[in-house]
Amino acid sequence: MAQYSHRESPYEVVVQRDVIVIARDGVRLATDLYFPARDGAALPGRWPALLHRTPYDKVQVERNLGYADYFARRGYVGIIQDCRGTFASEGEVAFLEPEAEDGADTMAWIEEQPWSDGKVGTWGASWSGWTQTALAAMGPANLASMIPAVSGSLAHESSVRQGGALELRFLAWAFWHSGTNTQKELKADPRVDAALNLGAPNLHDWLQRMPIRQGQTQLAQVPAYERWALKILTESDFSDYWRHPSVAPALHWDRFPDVPVLLIGGWYDSYTRGTFDNFIGLSTRQKSPVRVLMGPWVHGYATLESDVAGDVEFGRDAALDSVRDVHEEWFDWTLRDARLDLTGRAPLRLFVMGGGGGHRTNNGRLFHGGRWRDEWEWPLARTEFRSYYFHAGAELRAEPPEAEDASTTYAFNPTNPVPSIGGNVSSLRALGPLPAGVGDSRWADRQSRYEEIMAAGGFDQVESERVWGCRPPYLPVGSRRDVLVFETPPLAADLEVTGPIEVYLWVSSTAVDTDFTAKLIDVYPPSSWYPRGYALNISDSIQRLRYRNGRATAEFLPPGEVDEIRIVLYPTSNLFAAGHRIRVDVSSSNFPRFDVNPNTGEPIGTERRTAVADNTIYHCRPRPSRIVLPVIPATEPLHQGVS
Repeated sequence: MAQYSHRESPYEVVVQRDVIVIARDGVRLATDLYFPARDGAALPGRWPALLHRTPYDKVQVERNLGYADYFARRGYVGIIQDCRGTFASEGEVAFLEPEAEDGADTMAWIEEQPWSDGKVGTWGASWSGWTQTALAAMGPANLASMIPAVSGSLAHESSVRQGGALELRFLAWAFWHSGTNTQKELKADPRVDAALNLGAPNLHDWLQRMPIRQGQTQLAQVPAYERWALKILTESDFSDYWRHPSVAPALHWDRFPDVPVLLIGGWYDSYTRGTFDNFIGLSTRQKSPVRVLMGPWVHGYATLESDVAGDVEFGRDAALDSVRDVHEEWFDWTLRDARLDLTGRAPLRLFVMGGGGGHRTNNGRLFHGGRWRDEWEWPLARTEFRSYYFHAGAELRAEPPEAEDASTTYAFNPTNPVPSIGGNVSSLRALGPLPAGVGDSRWADRQSRYEEIMAAGGFDQVESERVWGCRPPYLPVGSRRDVLVFETPPLAADLEVTGPIEVYLWVSSTAVDTDFTAKLIDVYPPSSWYPRGYALNISDSIQRLRYRNGRATAEFLPPGEVDEIRIVLYPTSNLFAAGHRIRVDVSSSNFPRFDVNPNTGEPIGTERRTAVADNTIYHCRPRPSRIVLPVIPATEPLHQGVS
């Protein structure tokens, strides 16, 4: 096959719109096909195909990204399909569930087409990443390559639920997606679109009256959405519902075809843990290469070409020059005669955040800096897992506590939760009103209507008017009575943390059930740019006490009894520079990132009462609470400046 550069376009493109793929249950899935062409006609012959399945409107996705057209001009058949229940496809949305079977049926359809050479690559981010792993779990023989970007591995463990708590971004998804979904069946009655878009309470309102109740929100107008929204809210046990291949590819890795996989993720993405779980699970099972590209990014595709995550910048090198070029290079290598053989490359390309000096950029953000590095395994073979222990006096030390009896107790009031300030989140947004003069969602661009409730990325851990749930006076979040702060003295030398992170807490509570949260923070010292310093969030997570011994069934800890729990934070790679402090914040809420535990022990998602809990963290010799950090021994200086 002819060789050519990324920028050359040897072909024209011909598009066939709304070609129908019939799923096994008869539902019709609308699909657009982009063919290599010359002189206005599709070229004969057989071609490798690149498939993208999306719930976000295939027409708008292609308008915004242009990948199908781009690939067709380079000798692929670009295929983009509306997922079941969305836009031009039939059926009902059912929170990822249909994606395994629908994806497999689409792959079988491609195999039968006269233009197919028998090789299909898949690509896409977020939901469109889940669609890839879902169909892979069905074992299609013509799947030849995948690029699941910012996607998950086990929804109940990380990304939809964490430690038993629900990530509220998925309830948000139900509200804003139903309002923007223009599928004819969904909104055959024009009053449905009006009920969702004209003056309906948005998620800002419903977050103040959680949990949502059947028939009481605008989701009652779209029962398919309401059913699954209530399902993920209330079904907190690790039931069969959560084991389906569409939401639990990790349970079905053995059924994946042995094909090359490129996993793309971000340290501030909502799927960071799932990205590495997929790497470990697939690379240990198959002979084909499995690669990871992990940058300092938040969720999305456009974000991969940015060096910004929240209020933090990392430098021009942090941004990819072209995400499309990354895809083209990968598919050229794995689907046809490769222009560039990637066989000798390290399987992991990681961005180590930090070491930038901490000045304020021209855009008003903290410059955290960082650099790329290739690695050969995960966790890194040279990792030293070091425990840092909590001590009385808010200290975090490498030495275990010596006191025989030491603890700290705080009151956790579910009606006054700790506000979420940045982190690994996505799609936690409300849907704003239709533009003036527009009365139908078909004629409004959904991107322009998004109102972010919680911003992703790194931020100074100080309350402000731009953070949801904060009220004056805007003070450091660590000053709250229900936030326990433990931090090291200023570091004498740079310390790199790269890998998985766990927090072990010895706890008790006066409540029937409660939550515990942990957040890792890089504390900059005061500087000319930030006279009060800067507390940069690095990673966080949560553990619901009733699930401390496993996610399958609830097991309540009797009030007053002490037990050890484990909180698994998302992995990271960060250089804590000399002069900085390592800090861990412990509390019992992180809202609206996660749903708030009412402390009553009622069935989750149906509670009507709340109770204030006195929660205790123990930090003594018999009960040493600690964080375990994956420290990478220094081989060369990484620090790029002075704070």
